[in-house]
Amino acid sequence: MYRSLLLLVTLSMLGAATARAQENRTLTINSGEAGSAAQVTTPAAPAIYHTADVMPAFPGGTEAFGKFLREKLQYPTEALNKGRSGKVYVQFVVDERGHIIDPQVVKGLGAGLDQEALRLVRIMPWWTPGLVGGQPVKVAYTLPIVFRALE
Repeated sequence: MYRSLLLLVTLSMLGAATARAQENRTLTINSGEAGSAAQVTTPAAPAIYHTADVMPAFPGGTEAFGKFLREKLQYPTEALNKGRSGKVYVQFVVDERGHIIDPQVVKGLGAGLDQEALRLVRIMPWWTPGLVGGQPVKVAYTLPIVFRALE
């Protein structure tokens, strides 16, 4: 019970930390003499948001994304032979410029489908970045890619 509660509290704190906007950190340097302290303010590393006021989007919207998949998807032979189909979930970060960073499969199907989903994400055009307070920010995004073999 204590371990579950500790994990829940830790995850809650982690979530709160990642959802915060950038904040400045102040470093005070004191040489030991009275009145000789100097302060240096440095911006914190940009936060990665999990939700944003405006979420990142594939350029052209859902229809353009469907067209992109139809044109670029190459169904793996191994998956066809095994009759494998379903959803592969790929997580990545859309940065402030709309670039896709660090794509990784968080739930896969195997048989070459995971690798194909990663390939598709890596060749996607730049997205429209997410916005918080009108400013572009890094946003974590999980994208389901559906594989359906036609008979």
